[in-house]
Amino acid sequence: MKLGGLQKMTLLDFPGRVACTVFTVGCNFRCPFCHNSSLVVSPEVPELSQDDFFAFLRKRQGLLDGVAITGGEPLLHPDMPELLRKIRALGYAVKLDTNGAFPDRLKAILDEGLADYVAMDIKNAREKYELTAGVRGILPQVERSVSILMGGKTAFEFRTTLVDELHEPEDFAAIGRWIGGDEPYFIQGFVDSGDILAGGMHAASPEKAKACLEAALPFLPKARLRGQD
Repeated sequence: MKLGGLQKMTLLDFPGRVACTVFTVGCNFRCPFCHNSSLVVSPEVPELSQDDFFAFLRKRQGLLDGVAITGGEPLLHPDMPELLRKIRALGYAVKLDTNGAFPDRLKAILDEGLADYVAMDIKNAREKYELTAGVRGILPQVERSVSILMGGKTAFEFRTTLVDELHEPEDFAAIGRWIGGDEPYFIQGFVDSGDILAGGMHAASPEKAKACLEAALPFLPKARLRGQD
């Protein structure tokens, strides 16, 4: 597994924890709005060695209490459980970000108790999933990951990045009908990081974001606009 970077402290990425964020390299999706595209497509991205990563974690014991693992797609790597075991052996809680494409790997991690919190992306309504994820044939795996999280005991959230060109309020009503329940759901605004996979992507207006939230709320009463509470 290749690690592509480390954010040494965050108060935002892992709810309720003072954490660091580590980035894995590689992803099986090609979302046109991806803001970490160098991690997705570039084999030349600078690598963070696991030795350096764990040396950092050992130095920060007592100062940090969580590690958020994002990407790319962390579950693309079959050796992810080994990494998680080593992190937990140092006393850290683990938050795992995932696109939901690897339900068997997700279930195995949850069954072993290797993650304390999971954030899963819901890219769009079912009818627009392939367009938004940039790949075909992925929806059955995503649906299974949704069911695993909703049927399990691990704390989790679902989240959708709102992109003006890809989403309309009716898409969020469809998402709500699909995953509707009492679980936390966040609509987060697209931000152009300068490392976007495709051009022509823009943030939605505050008015459109509010309309999307209002479309989701009848089905997802805990839906929120992230960063606008």
